[in-house]
Amino acid sequence: MEALQKCAGIIRSSGTVAFPTETVYGLGANALDVSAVKKIFKAKGRPGDNPLILHIAKTDDVEKYALSFSDAAKLLAKIFWPGPISLILPRNTKVPDTVTGGLDTVAFRIPSNNIARELIALSGVPIAAPSANLSGKPSTTEGTHVIEDLYGKVDAIIDAGKCMVGLESTVVDMVSSPPAVLRPGGIPFDKIKMIIPNLQKQYSTSEDQPPRSPGMKYRHYSPEASVIIVNGPDNETMKKINSLTRQNSRSGVLCSLETIDNYECINKICIGSRKNSEEIAANIFDSLRMFDKLDVDVIYSEYFGDGSMGDAIMNRLIKASSDIIGL
Repeated sequence: MEALQKCAGIIRSSGTVAFPTETVYGLGANALDVSAVKKIFKAKGRPGDNPLILHIAKTDDVEKYALSFSDAAKLLAKIFWPGPISLILPRNTKVPDTVTGGLDTVAFRIPSNNIARELIALSGVPIAAPSANLSGKPSTTEGTHVIEDLYGKVDAIIDAGKCMVGLESTVVDMVSSPPAVLRPGGIPFDKIKMIIPNLQKQYSTSEDQPPRSPGMKYRHYSPEASVIIVNGPDNETMKKINSLTRQNSRSGVLCSLETIDNYECINKICIGSRKNSEEIAANIFDSLRMFDKLDVDVIYSEYFGDGSMGDAIMNRLIKASSDIIGL
């Protein structure tokens, strides 16, 4: 508690704190303090038009910072909060443009991680936070990842081990008609569609439009090596990847538990079982970061689009990749 009190004091004093959530680590600052929020962008090297998420301690806080809170949005909040879902709502003038990238909307979230919620409550202000990584790199799911990326660039880092979900929150635009998922994440699309039958998917935006959600516009989640996804039947995928890795001794393979023994490449990492998409989701960013330590210049990845988290997994892998080979 003493450490959290100190970190809450840093937030109130215009500082930055990296903290754990159930999804990934976040880099937080007082959302109502423009100078503090600018420190987030500086530490990460993040484009200024890429909006942040407003992390709050309780649902009642939404109405302090939103112009409206529809019945449908309230229902999603009741069912999924605290948890890995962010709801985009019209914002009021208390939320500065720096947080929203100049948009008239802002995404709200209540994390289920106890440390995160306690930090927000002790700070007494909403905390604006993106993922706690250098912009463009894989998100941080371990305290050690945050230290690697941001030590010396932020005022405090709370190391609480591994994040449970391992992928960022699902972002749902509750202002558009019909509502749309802008970024797949910790709550699968189908679960939300059961509550909002006319829910749509809109995972990208054009280059000349400001992103309405984090993760929509810029290349993200990339390790130092190039990532090439190979998508086809298992036997053909393994044959193709083996052929490619024979041509380059500095290549790596991102694969599943079911296929790892079929690859000749020395630098191969098992992301998890294809029978468990939640396991794959939890390991994806850590696996990409592990390749940085193996000194490879290209990573050949299998396609992991099956299971309840398939959308979110492939959204991150495609954003990290330079090419997709279809078989």
